[in-house]
Amino acid sequence: MTAGIVIAVIGSLAFAAAAVLQALGAEQVAQRAAIREERRRSAAAHPSLRSTAATMLTVPFLIGFVFDIIGFVATIASARLIPLFLSQTIISARLVATALLAMVFLKVGLTLRDWISGAVIVLSLVLLAVSAGREGVEHTSWMHWAVLVAGPALIALGVIMMRRLRTHIAAVTGLIAGAVFGVMAVASRILDGLDPLDLSVLFTDPALYALLLSGIGGFYLFTVALQTGSVNAAAAALVVGQTVLPGAVGIAFLGDVTRAGWGPVAIVAFVAAVLGGVVLSSSGAVTAVETADAANAPRGYGHPPREAGHR
Repeated sequence: MTAGIVIAVIGSLAFAAAAVLQALGAEQVAQRAAIREERRRSAAAHPSLRSTAATMLTVPFLIGFVFDIIGFVATIASARLIPLFLSQTIISARLVATALLAMVFLKVGLTLRDWISGAVIVLSLVLLAVSAGREGVEHTSWMHWAVLVAGPALIALGVIMMRRLRTHIAAVTGLIAGAVFGVMAVASRILDGLDPLDLSVLFTDPALYALLLSGIGGFYLFTVALQTGSVNAAAAALVVGQTVLPGAVGIAFLGDVTRAGWGPVAIVAFVAAVLGGVVLSSSGAVTAVETADAANAPRGYGHPPREAGHR
């Protein structure tokens, strides 16, 4: 249990460090004030491929990419070691570290509400860790195919919704992106051929391909969500999708349990952590990081431009 919690915390910190470093890389290429002015002049304006490439080649961005890989591996490992309702909540709590790092490196101030929501998340995670029981080890073969179907199906739904909707695009797409990341976590848990390592089993397991497709698809959808509407709404919806779906699947199908008598505490702590994450996602520090990342991501997806007034 302890090892899984430590790995999940490392993953959460790695994702936060990656986001802030990539935002720093974006700032080295273009000042956010200039980007805002450009987008006021034209709703269709977007970074050129040259500026995007320049951002991706900065030292902070490249180091951030390494941290992204660490976070990805930690997500997979923690999903196999502790209950999904705990591992995914810890991973989504990266917003706390993101806000703190943004305060230090991006010079973004935190409000009293930010500090309170961050404290609620940390306290909730402590209670959730104490109340968590063993992770489930039993699952049926149909789940390997279910995640392979569910991941692409959710990705397709996300693409359809972002093309059809005219309002609330960021929230809906962010929620679906979170659900796709949830599928990735479930696929990580049930993946065969890792312990002990057996490549013939690993590469013939549908869950492996569900994991890869969901990881890539979730990243794509969340990037689109950041570019098509409110950054706050996208980040808040991601927290909900990334925690609720895998947590429920872990309990219902994988045998994740709480300690005897600690069920009510776990429920309250889980809800508080999710709500704290939703509130913290509206922090100016989190918004600054996500906006800088989205501003320099390549466009051309065919989705509607960012709604006027949203940053």
